[in-house]
Amino acid sequence: MNTKDKTLAKSGLRYKIGLVFQYPEYQLFEETIEKDIAFGPKNMGLSEAEVTERVKEAMELVGLDYEAKKDKSPFEISGGQKRRVAIAGILAMKPDILILDEPTAGLDPKGRDELFFQIKRLYEKNNITIVLISHSMEDVAKLVNRIIIMKNGQIHLDKSTKEAFSDVDDLKKVGLNVPQITELMDILRKKDIILAKIF
Repeated sequence: MNTKDKTLAKSGLRYKIGLVFQYPEYQLFEETIEKDIAFGPKNMGLSEAEVTERVKEAMELVGLDYEAKKDKSPFEISGGQKRRVAIAGILAMKPDILILDEPTAGLDPKGRDELFFQIKRLYEKNNITIVLISHSMEDVAKLVNRIIIMKNGQIHLDKSTKEAFSDVDDLKKVGLNVPQITELMDILRKKDIILAKIF
């Protein structure tokens, strides 16, 4: 592979993975929501029509009405909506993998629920791979189908969500709190109390 091909490969990879940092709303800088979301696609060299189409699509994916919000300042909306604008800016570049670092940090319960609803909807509708970085096992238990736990920079565990939560003691050893219902079920199981399955 020559130097030009390597450069193209690297720049292509840059658009395949979208990273949304913790508190991404601090990275908003344009005067309107539309311009902020359009920043990435414009830098990809897309036509104006395609940029606009991507902005509309990304806003729809995160549950923001294009016509109602496009001309608003990103600094005059709620914290949860700011977070969604920041995520839309990444989605507008159409990555294959979306990495979300503690996406609900600092949001109130309503904002958390709304954002998680949009993340789940995004996964189901677009079948995009989403890597959710979180210390909240309650959130993890509700949303993910595979858990990877890191300890001292190494992979300590890589299992399905159901398998990972079946070993409560191991999760606690690495300093993670398990969901209350999981802890209760573990206590009952250790006392040989078997509950009938509800479903």
